[in-house]
Amino acid sequence: MKVRKRLEGLAREVLWDCAAAFMIAAGLSVFAAGADFAPGGVNGLSLIVRHLFGLPMGAVSLVLNGPVILVTYKLLGRDFLLRSLKSMVICAVFMDYVIPFVPPYHGNQLLAALFAGAFNGAGLAVIYMQNSSTGGSDFLIMSMKKLKPHLSIGQITQIIDGSVIVLGGFVFRNIEAVLYGIVCTAVTTAVIDRIMNGACSGKTVMIITESGRRVAAEIDRAMGRGATIIKATGGYSGTQKDAVLCVCSHRQIPQVRRVVQGLDGNAFVIVGEFTQVYGEGFQKLEEK
Repeated sequence: MKVRKRLEGLAREVLWDCAAAFMIAAGLSVFAAGADFAPGGVNGLSLIVRHLFGLPMGAVSLVLNGPVILVTYKLLGRDFLLRSLKSMVICAVFMDYVIPFVPPYHGNQLLAALFAGAFNGAGLAVIYMQNSSTGGSDFLIMSMKKLKPHLSIGQITQIIDGSVIVLGGFVFRNIEAVLYGIVCTAVTTAVIDRIMNGACSGKTVMIITESGRRVAAEIDRAMGRGATIIKATGGYSGTQKDAVLCVCSHRQIPQVRRVVQGLDGNAFVIVGEFTQVYGEGFQKLEEK
């Protein structure tokens, strides 16, 4: 039974890897390569090598990832590296043997940069949600973060990806290659964040009121949302009040405001953003 579950889990991972590999390879080969610009990371370096020497991008990416794997093996662990190696090989196969059958896009370069970023971001998000990676700059970023914890992931990413994008500008001999590389990378980041966090994002509402139970009951009646009541004390006045905490979707915020206004016009309302929430009525709290 355990062997069967492991095989089923591996089959699901491979299917997701194939879907992600198709999107990543399409973003790189169909859009970025056709528009003569390089995105960041090892894939961008692979595109530059293909442009200069005509070598297959998938094979080049595997070769470039070799030294990175050796350097980061102890820092990132065996299991993660094995999953990532599987994803890398599948991506390389799609780049060299599947996507070449799709004709490259030679139209508007800005559209190419936008779609390259969107395809690449969607593929990477799928990979990351499988607790895997495509290697390259991902390994370097995570390793540098462990070695230099004071640096943010954003700063490390900018240094690594920025270097590749600027190199692409020199190789393609066009300043626009740098600009389109920046656009592509920005879209990639936005799509990754949206897919990984946006599906379960929403609003957090904190309501400071003297009518906590009535407000919580009305939110439940009007929207079917639960709420938590926390006893609160005013820092200056010392007045005892209720802090009603609830999470809801973006479109339910106006309803919450109307509920609070109808019950306590003097209430203090704080609206914030959340990207992930676990528990009853939301995502199941599981460890992978």
